[in-house]
Amino acid sequence: MSFPVDKLVLVPDDIDLSRSPLAGQLGVETYCLGAFNPALTRLPNGNLLMMVRVAEALRHPIVDGKVHNIRWTEDGYVLDAWPLELANTADPRKFVLHGGGWKIMALTSLSWLLPVELSADGCEVVMHHYDKVVAPHASFQMYGLEDARISKVDDRWLMTTCSVSPERHSTTLYSSQNALDWVFEDIVLDHQNKDMLIFEGRIAGQYWAQTRPLGDLYFAYPPGSEWRAGPSINLATSPDALHWKPHRGPGIRPHSATVATARMGGGTPPILTDRGWLTLWHGVEPKEIVGIYRTYWSVLDQDDPSMTVVTQHQPLLEAAPELTRHLEHQMYVRDVVFTTGIADAGDHYVVASGEADLACRITHVPKTVFE
Repeated sequence: MSFPVDKLVLVPDDIDLSRSPLAGQLGVETYCLGAFNPALTRLPNGNLLMMVRVAEALRHPIVDGKVHNIRWTEDGYVLDAWPLELANTADPRKFVLHGGGWKIMALTSLSWLLPVELSADGCEVVMHHYDKVVAPHASFQMYGLEDARISKVDDRWLMTTCSVSPERHSTTLYSSQNALDWVFEDIVLDHQNKDMLIFEGRIAGQYWAQTRPLGDLYFAYPPGSEWRAGPSINLATSPDALHWKPHRGPGIRPHSATVATARMGGGTPPILTDRGWLTLWHGVEPKEIVGIYRTYWSVLDQDDPSMTVVTQHQPLLEAAPELTRHLEHQMYVRDVVFTTGIADAGDHYVVASGEADLACRITHVPKTVFE
């Protein structure tokens, strides 16, 4: 599917690491592994804001027979060293440590969040707000913050992030009165619950959210079921956006008729349309280490989001190699588009995605696509 605007607006070379929260602390060279998976919202001045995940990586993670990771501490950022013989380093983004009865992982990068202001149409960068960076500040974020999502509910902006540490892989909440100055609220979901998306509006006075609990064990659906066992998009409700209760009704589940949704998770915060809550989400087809990430869409019932009005099984967005051809020297994954933000722009939506875990992609999607 082609769109009137479909372009990269931010790439790793656009990031000034001399203004990074890690700058001057590690004593070794770092580089921008990716500037990607941007949350998207409209600022009070009419411009758009991307909250970009900047993955700052060690240029040489393996030194003297050891592989290293970056860690936040109260006294600054430090390096940890692990014997190479204990680690599987096949994936450049991380390494897996052997010797436990379960999977143990460390990262070769640490992610922080950079607010990037765009023009009202999302096509041009106006300003990088390095003075508004959101960085780790506590032990439950010692390995970084990832994949922000921003929702405006009433007169307040709410931002969920994934906070990474050995303590827990939790969802943390920030709030703002202007979408630029963010205040940390609290941990709101516990271990390995990713892609939390707060609906842009309340239902019967309640906040609603999509969640995606992870695990290594899923129970089988009955033989012949239309659903496939595995990660799915669940729902939760809250009176205050801090205390969340899982909703009894299931959300969007992987379909047994296609391997394109063998793994799935939330993409953009649901926004209210005439048909119901429009939500863009990702489905992952197994392939090699990472898989093929595509963007799909569904409309959920306005009063009961556990009821799906329509789901489109053809992908809305797929990876666009022609957009990243000039970044070939920086590519480390392929076949990945990860949609993370949406904003209303009249007759179309401005859709923000991470492309190839590397760059920020902006697409103008006509509203007629969702009719």
